[in-house]
Amino acid sequence: MNSCVGALLQAADPFFNTVRDQIVSLAARHAIPAIYEQRAFVAAGGLMSYGTNLADAYRQAGVYTGRILKGEKPGDMPVVLATKFELVLNLKTAKALSLNIPSGLLTIADEIID
Repeated sequence: MNSCVGALLQAADPFFNTVRDQIVSLAARHAIPAIYEQRAFVAAGGLMSYGTNLADAYRQAGVYTGRILKGEKPGDMPVVLATKFELVLNLKTAKALSLNIPSGLLTIADEIID
């Protein structure tokens, strides 16, 4: 089946997390290269992800919670934006899609899944 879709960029949304395996499976079935916002999609067989490091985001949430429990007012606390991002690549999926991942991209990847 020829597809008119050349690639997929999936935005972050809690709904997509609930249907992760279905999305990854559909992209594979239709041979559509896809980039996701979370590592879990790549671990499930997706091609690649680039997004915030969830462990760091949860750590920061814990720091904020601790500050609030110690008496700081949430309205007085600064907004903190994510500073740690991670690039994860799945080489098995790239091979199945007949894609060659440039060596420069492999060099900067935070994680490579075979």
